[in-house]
Amino acid sequence: MSARPAGEGLYLDGVSVVFDGFRALNELSLVVEPGELRAVIGPNGAGKTTMMDVITGKTRPAGGVVRFDGRDLTRMDESAIATLGIGRKFQKPTVFDALTVFENLELALKAPRGPLACLRWRLGGAARTEIEAVMVRVGLAARAADPAGLLSHGQRQWLEIGMLLVQDPRLLLVDEPVAGMTDHETAQTAELLAGIAGSRSVVVVEHDLDFVRALGCRVTVLHEGAMLSEGSIDHVQDDPRVVEVYLGR
Repeated sequence: MSARPAGEGLYLDGVSVVFDGFRALNELSLVVEPGELRAVIGPNGAGKTTMMDVITGKTRPAGGVVRFDGRDLTRMDESAIATLGIGRKFQKPTVFDALTVFENLELALKAPRGPLACLRWRLGGAARTEIEAVMVRVGLAARAADPAGLLSHGQRQWLEIGMLLVQDPRLLLVDEPVAGMTDHETAQTAELLAGIAGSRSVVVVEHDLDFVRALGCRVTVLHEGAMLSEGSIDHVQDDPRVVEVYLGR
C-alpha cells in the first residue's frame, strides 16, 4: 500500500438534507482520513446515495459542514469539486462499448479542453505509460485492444474504475461495485479497491457484507440519514441496533 497522502481528508458534520419535508440526511457526521478505505452500508433509504450527492455537489445540504482537504464543498459546484480531485463511480458502468479499453481510458485522461486545445493535443509517452499502468492495475492489460462491449460485467466495472484512476482522484466514491459480479470477480474487486486506497481515499457503498468483510476496512452504518454504528465489520454485525434495522437476524 502507498504512503498515506497529506491533507485533511473528508469531513462531514451535522449535515442535513430535506426533500419535501422528508429528511434524507439527518445531521450526519462522518470523517474519512486521507488514504483511508471506508465501507458504508445500510438499508435502502438510509441516505447513502444522498450522502454521495452532497459530497459531489449534486445536492446542496440544508445545513452542516462538508469539507475535503480543508475546502468547503458546499460553496463549490459539481465541476469544481471534480477538479478538486473527487471522483464518483455509479452502480451502472458507463463505458463506451464501441471503443477499445485503451481508447476508453484515453478519453477519460485529463487533457486540455476546448476546440483548439483538443485539435493540438496528442497522446504523449507519459500519458500512454499512465494508461498502460492503470490497465495493469485494473486487470485489463490483455484486453487493451478489445472493444469495451466485449467485456464481462465485472470487467466493465473495472474499466470504469480505471477511467476514474487516470484522472488521478484524491477521493474515490464507489457505489455498489460488485452487484451482478461472479464470486471470483467480487474477490478481485475487493483486492483492487484495497490496493487503490492508501494513495487516495476510497469510500465504498455496498450491500454485500461478504465483500465488505473482504475489504478489511472500517465500516459505517447509516439509518434514516444518520450514523447508526461504526467500527469493524464484526463490531457492526454484532451491534443490536444494526441487527434490528438492517441485518434482521
